[in-house]
Amino acid sequence: MSDITVTAASDIEVDREALDASINEFAEKNGDYYSEAFHKIHESTSMLPQTFNVAAALLGPIWAAMRGVWGMFWAFLILEMIAWVQIGRGAWGNPGASFTERAEGQEQRAQGFLEKAETARQAGEDPARFEKLADNMTRAAEKSRATAEAAGAEAFSIMLMGLGLLIVFKLIQGLYANGAYEKQYSRWRIDPARTESGVKQRNMVLGIVLVLLIAPLTIYKFTVASPFEILNAFPEKAVSSAFLSDPNETLYTTLSKWMETRIDNAAVAGAGAFDSIVFGVRSVLDALTVALIGTPWPVVIAVICVVAWRAAGPRVAIFTAAALAYIALLGYWEVSMETVALVGAAVILCVVMGIPLGIWFGKSERAYRIAEPVLDLMQTLPAFVYLIPIIAFFGTGNPPGILATIIFGMPPVIRLTALGMKGVPESIKEAAVAFGASRWQLLRDVEIPLALPSIMTGVNQTILMCLSMVVIISLIGGGGLGKEILEALQYAAKGPGLLGGFAILFCAMIMDRVAQGAFRREDQK
Repeated sequence: MSDITVTAASDIEVDREALDASINEFAEKNGDYYSEAFHKIHESTSMLPQTFNVAAALLGPIWAAMRGVWGMFWAFLILEMIAWVQIGRGAWGNPGASFTERAEGQEQRAQGFLEKAETARQAGEDPARFEKLADNMTRAAEKSRATAEAAGAEAFSIMLMGLGLLIVFKLIQGLYANGAYEKQYSRWRIDPARTESGVKQRNMVLGIVLVLLIAPLTIYKFTVASPFEILNAFPEKAVSSAFLSDPNETLYTTLSKWMETRIDNAAVAGAGAFDSIVFGVRSVLDALTVALIGTPWPVVIAVICVVAWRAAGPRVAIFTAAALAYIALLGYWEVSMETVALVGAAVILCVVMGIPLGIWFGKSERAYRIAEPVLDLMQTLPAFVYLIPIIAFFGTGNPPGILATIIFGMPPVIRLTALGMKGVPESIKEAAVAFGASRWQLLRDVEIPLALPSIMTGVNQTILMCLSMVVIISLIGGGGLGKEILEALQYAAKGPGLLGGFAILFCAMIMDRVAQGAFRREDQK
């Protein structure tokens, strides 16, 4: 066997002059200092800092802004403000102000009880109850004032604690600065166009402006007992009066009235189109309802169990039978089948519309860029917000609930279908085209089969997200198990609520296991 020579990292020769020139180019000012500091960092094997940057310790966040180390700027600006708040509370603030305000309120209430006692006495009634309340409130006020005095006596120690924190934070900045700047230098060597270097005057000015804008107001707000009201609440009425002529109107009321008028007008103008959409959704829902509820329950259970067996195997079939037995024995059969019909109708419509859109977006980058903000809005907007325009345009009941569910549940199948289409290797598509495949054959026989794992994952996610809307759509008249859960919440019925929740869980698990099992078996063929 040949000898293998291992070279230690410390034995690797580095062109020190070239490295120093690079560091000087990066740092611009005080390049020699940073060359020496970076060399110490490179040669050190200890986790502890080996250098101390006096300028960073003295200037704090301003140094970080000058050098473009913005992460360090924000971190230590916040830490130094915490220290200055403690200094301010001890130097000019009133640590016991909140207790003093509480004591004043308690004294006012005690005086009110005394007045009620005097009124009762003059009316010939027993004033003892009010006198007792006044006495209790007076003792509470005395206790609050004692607490305020004790807090005020600790002002000097609070100020000392703030000074100690400020010194500690300054020392940490000095120790941490060169290490953070060396990491920025490493990023600069890789991507100099996108990494800050040197001392930029605009960065220094921006840092000073941010410090002067943020720090004084924050410190003032947390150290003065009664700061200006404008710091406690945004002057929404004053700003509104600058834009509106009516002093009784605000931007909020004006915009809300304008939106209500536009929505009402759109609902009236498009009533025929909205009714047609509801009719189409209702047709799909009615077909599923007849299949699941109109068919005798033993037939439905048998069919579901056989489908689970054929799609996912015997274990999933046994679990499906047990879950259906739970649902039936507790009297949830009809409402559970209504839930499955609601979710099934939503999933069918999501898949029918979502997969073609996902294929289109996967093949057209421009179309996907246009649709991406819409998909982001559909996924991030709170689900309850969907119910407002749904009620305005489509009314209440199960079909509008399905439409709200479609909005919430369609983005996953679109995104994952597009992702699967983009993931098909170009070499495979080129080979298929070279063998004479048409665009339709390429899509049907190459792209869709290769993108199928991602597409099925999207379908699975859509199923689960549609199920998560079951309870929410009950707020607009939707039926099924969501209605049972809503009633349990209204009456704080813990037992019925949990039992209904388990029924939803079992419906979700059955659909999830069958869908996943069917895909795995298809993938293994």
